[in-house]
Amino acid sequence: MFVHGTQVRQQALTLLRDGARNADVARRLDVPLGTVGYWKHLDRATRGECPGKHDPKCPRCDGRALDRAAYGYLLGLYLGDGHISQHSAHRTPSLMITCDDSWPGLMDSCERAMRTVFPDNSVCRVRKVGCHNVKVYSKHLHCLFPQHGPGRKHQRRITLEPWQQDIVDAHPWEFVQGLIHSDGCRITNWTTRTVAGELKRYEYPRYFFTNVSDDIRRLCTDTLDKLGIEWTHCTRNGTPYNISIARKPSVALMDIHVGPKH
Repeated sequence: MFVHGTQVRQQALTLLRDGARNADVARRLDVPLGTVGYWKHLDRATRGECPGKHDPKCPRCDGRALDRAAYGYLLGLYLGDGHISQHSAHRTPSLMITCDDSWPGLMDSCERAMRTVFPDNSVCRVRKVGCHNVKVYSKHLHCLFPQHGPGRKHQRRITLEPWQQDIVDAHPWEFVQGLIHSDGCRITNWTTRTVAGELKRYEYPRYFFTNVSDDIRRLCTDTLDKLGIEWTHCTRNGTPYNISIARKPSVALMDIHVGPKH
């Protein structure tokens, strides 16, 4: 990808401030029209000239109302398949939740929760190979997701702030649903038993939650305990990173409140 130098960008901004049209500047400097529009937007935003724009309020900094149920679900998604990043071209960090294209309903739920938690921010989907990143920009992401830090989540300590734990305690099913929708699944297992001398096959549903972080798995199992869900550790292919829910009453509760991905 070609990167235009500071001199070209400054020439473009000078022309734009003098009233030149975006298309004319693009042709004159041989710069893509979209790049010119982006430069103009950043320049106007820096000078406070974007009409109708305002700095969205933050539930933590400004006391704005927060949909706690939607946040509980989004928190679960973030701990599983989300991350916060700040590209050098943007001054505002972004939250991205990676959603597999196999589950369009999950992607819709993620976007809906993100729009509910960030009602004054734009939410978009960025296409990738086999998936989409559901994405939002906000200056207050670190306020709402203090678990962010350098390195991968499983390589650092992950604990909930007291205010986050209060939300999880009040909306445990939404939190568990977010975890399962990100790093979990509902499958159908089978086994065989000999009954009256005849080998019979039995099938039964089962939920799994898989995450490398001991802390995140503990957040999941602590919440399952409070909900009365029976679970076990399950080592698969030599890795102890799996939580299994297979007891019939527990699976029935999970089906009511979580359900399979769709």
